[in-house]
Amino acid sequence: MQRSDNGAAKAVRGSLAMLLAVAGFSFAINLLTNNRYGFHRDELATLDDARHLAWGYVAYPPVTPFFGSLSLHLFGTSLTGFRFFATLADAIAVVLTGLMAREFGGGRGAQLLATTAAVPFSMIAGTLMQYVSFDYLAWVGCTYFLVRLCKTNDPRWWTAIGASIGFGMLTKYSMLVCAAAIVVAVLFSPLRRHLRTKWLWLGAALSILIFLPNLVWQFNHNFISLDFLRHIHERDVTIGRTKDFLPDQLLLTAFAAPLALLGLCFFFVARTGRRFRPVGWIYVIPFLVFLLAKGRSYYLAPAYPVLYAGGSVLGEQIVSSCRRPYVIAVRTAAVLAVLANIVIGAAFFVPIAPINSKWATRVLKSNDDLREEIGWEELVQTVAQIRNSLPDNERARSGILAGNYGEAGAINLYGQHYGLPSALCGTNSFWARGYGDPPPEIVIAVGLGRQFLERHFESCELAGLITNRLNVSNEETTDHRDIFVCRRLRSSWSEFWKNFRRYG
Repeated sequence: MQRSDNGAAKAVRGSLAMLLAVAGFSFAINLLTNNRYGFHRDELATLDDARHLAWGYVAYPPVTPFFGSLSLHLFGTSLTGFRFFATLADAIAVVLTGLMAREFGGGRGAQLLATTAAVPFSMIAGTLMQYVSFDYLAWVGCTYFLVRLCKTNDPRWWTAIGASIGFGMLTKYSMLVCAAAIVVAVLFSPLRRHLRTKWLWLGAALSILIFLPNLVWQFNHNFISLDFLRHIHERDVTIGRTKDFLPDQLLLTAFAAPLALLGLCFFFVARTGRRFRPVGWIYVIPFLVFLLAKGRSYYLAPAYPVLYAGGSVLGEQIVSSCRRPYVIAVRTAAVLAVLANIVIGAAFFVPIAPINSKWATRVLKSNDDLREEIGWEELVQTVAQIRNSLPDNERARSGILAGNYGEAGAINLYGQHYGLPSALCGTNSFWARGYGDPPPEIVIAVGLGRQFLERHFESCELAGLITNRLNVSNEETTDHRDIFVCRRLRSSWSEFWKNFRRYG
C-alpha cells in the first residue's frame, strides 16, 4: 500500500513538473524577447500611475499599477523587468489550466494538451504590462477553485473563490461577469445546497472586503470609472471594435477551437463531466453577456482555459476507445494544432524578430500594438530640442502639453534625462495631477491639433514633427505628428483645465 502511495505521489510530481516546464517555456520566451522594442502607449500610462500609487485610477483598479511600482523598485525602468509580473501571472494561469485537466480526471496527455493550448494567449498577453494578464490569472484562478469545490464538495473552497473575485475586482471590473456566472452556477445546480453553509457567505464577504478600498475610492471620486467605461464602450462600438465578436472567437482560439467545443460537450453533454457542470457556466454566461453587451472579443479569453481542460479530458476518453491507428492520428493532429497556434502567435504577436530584421518589418505592418512601441524616446528628444531652442527667458516659463497618455508618460519617463518638466495632460488620471503651480506661460503642445490650439491660445507656431528612425507609421507619426509652441492662453488655466478632461 505504501509503495502504491509513493508511486501515485511520484506520478503527481512528474505531472506537475511537466506543467511547470510548459509554463516555463512560455515565461522564458517573454523574458528573452520583451526588451526588443519599447514601452507600449498603455504601458507608459501604467508606469506613470505606478509612481502615484492609489486605491483607484480612472482607467482601471489599483492592482496593475501596484505591480508596476513593485517592478520599478526591483528592476528600475527595465522593459523586461516592468513586464515581469504580468508575464509571471500568465505563466501561473498556464499551470492552473493543466491542473484543471488533472482534476477532471485527465492523464498526462490531457494535462499536457490543455496546458499547451493555453500557451499562445498567455505568451501574447505576457508581452505587455497591462491589466489583461492579472485579470486572466484572476479568472483562471477562480475557475480552478470552483473545480476543486465541485470535485471535493468541501465548502471551504468558497473562501478561495471569494478571494479570487476580490483580487479580480481590484484588477478589472469585468470580473463582475465571472462572479455573475458563479451565481448562476449556484442557483441552477446542486451547488444550491451551499447557500446554507457559512463558507459561501464568508467567501462573498471576503471578496467585498478585498474590493472595499477601491469601492471607497470610487465613492470619493463620484464613481468616475463608470463614466470612463461608458465612454470607452461607446467609442469601441462607434468605431467598430466590437462588431466581429463572434468571428473573433475563432481567431482567439484558432486551431484549438475544436478543443474548446469539445470542452463545452464535456460540461453539458458528457456523463463524466456532469459533476463539473457548474464550471461550464463560467464560459457560457460571459459569452452571452459580452455578445449582447457588445464587448471586445478578447474579454472572453480568460474563459477558454477551462474549456481546453475539459476538452482535453473528453478527447482523451473518446480516443481511448478507438483503434490504435486512429489514436495516433488524432493525437498527432491535436499536438500539431496547439503547436501551430504557438508558432503563429509567437511569429506575429511576440517581438521575437530583431527590430531591424525583414520579419520585424513585415510584422510591424500588421501588428498595431508593436507599432505603438516605436519612437517614444525620439519624440521626447524632439520635444527637448524644441524647448532648448526657446529663448532663456521663455524656457523657464514653459511647459509641455500632451494630447494623450502615451505622450505624457513618455515625457515623464525619458524627459528627466533632458531636464524636461512633467507633462500636463487631460487624459484619465493625468488630469487629476493638475497644471502646475505656477502654470506655464508658454507650452510645447504634442498630440494636439492646430485648430484646437488656436482656439485656446493667441499664438501657435509649428516647431517640429514626430518621426522615428525606423520610419514606422503609427498613431504618433500619422494622426498627430505636428508639435507646436503656443503662447498666451486665452482663458484662465483653471477654466481651460476644467474643459480639458478626456478619456482614452
